[in-house]
Amino acid sequence: MKVQLKEVRVAFIQSLWTPQQYQGAGPFRRSATFLIVPGSDNDKAIEAAIEKVAAEKFGKKAAGILASVRGNSNKCCYMDGNTKPDYDGFQGMKYLSGHRKDQDGPVLVIDRNKAPLSEGSGKPYAGCYVNASVDIYAQEGQNTGIRCGLIGVQFNRDGDSFGGASRSDGSEFEDLGTPEGSEEEDFA
Repeated sequence: MKVQLKEVRVAFIQSLWTPQQYQGAGPFRRSATFLIVPGSDNDKAIEAAIEKVAAEKFGKKAAGILASVRGNSNKCCYMDGNTKPDYDGFQGMKYLSGHRKDQDGPVLVIDRNKAPLSEGSGKPYAGCYVNASVDIYAQEGQNTGIRCGLIGVQFNRDGDSFGGASRSDGSEFEDLGTPEGSEEEDFA
């Protein structure tokens, strides 16, 4: 079930553009982790999607299966951020981990104006705010659980960068102009 997340912080994006294996094994995939405010519209939409896909997939067993997978990050994509006390921004939040198999192609990553963004553009980055399109689904069988497919990410606005690195928009510098007597070259 598709869910549109609005103005959420993105925490982990190391493999958003370049697929990686989970702990060095298994298929290559792209991924991102989103921080969700408990009780927010985003939280309610995710919880409603989880309940709906579980009911559709597991029927009368849905409540029992959900109870057995919640709290296990290998079986449920939506977790309590307090279980990750060492990670910036997770305390008091929930987090949603989304993945996309490499064979399914790249994740759409765009700017506020819908222009495509590349890995070297500097955005999105861990700690900024994004909008995201995800697909919540239930999986049955050997790996029974609730999963989140990653569809697209749109940079929304800046936020405090996780990991300690500060970002600059240039406003702390004054325009010094061009030194007298120098010719600016046109490199276009």
